[in-house]
Amino acid sequence: MEKQNNPNHTDNIPRLNRIAGQIEGVKKMIEDGRYCPEIIIQLRAVRSALKAVESNILHKHLQHCVAQSFASKKDKEQKIEELKMLFDRFND
Repeated sequence: MEKQNNPNHTDNIPRLNRIAGQIEGVKKMIEDGRYCPEIIIQLRAVRSALKAVESNILHKHLQHCVAQSFASKKDKEQKIEELKMLFDRFND
């Protein structure tokens, strides 16, 4: 497969920084002995934010890497297999 340039994902850095802050907040909630449902709500917010980052990166992968691979039948088949394995591995 021909070497390709990966898309730039730096636009996700601010969101990841916010997620890191949320994690620190959850740790503090646990240290402070906060009520369980409050902690769970914050953990769900972290999960949702991570899913949004994951979705952004997947969209770029599809638009850039996968679309680029369609120029070659071999590359196309490899990308399709890669996506199948990815979805099988993270089927949630």
